[in-house]
Amino acid sequence: MSDQAQVSHPYYKIFGILTVLTVAEILWVYVVPHSRMMLAGGLGLMAAAKAALVGLYYMHLKYEGKLLWVVAIFPLVLVVIMIAGFLPDAVAPY
Repeated sequence: MSDQAQVSHPYYKIFGILTVLTVAEILWVYVVPHSRMMLAGGLGLMAAAKAALVGLYYMHLKYEGKLLWVVAIFPLVLVVIMIAGFLPDAVAPY
C-alpha cells in the first residue's frame, strides 16, 4: 500500500447543509408566523449563507488570495449600506 494522503472533499456535506437551509426557508415562509420585516430578514440571511457556501466550496473561492476577498467584500459592504438607506422607506406605512 502506498502512503498517499486522502483528500477530503466536503461536497456532500455542503450539499446536505444547502438542503437543510432550503427546507428551513420553506418552513420560514409557510410555518413560522412573523412580520414582513422578519420574513425578508430571515430569507435574506439564509440566502446569503447559501450563496457563501456555494461560492466558497463549489466555485473554489476558499483557496483564493486576500486581494480577491477584498474585491468580493467591498461590493457587499456597499449593498449593506444601500439596504440600510432604503430600509426606512420600505417599512414606512403609506
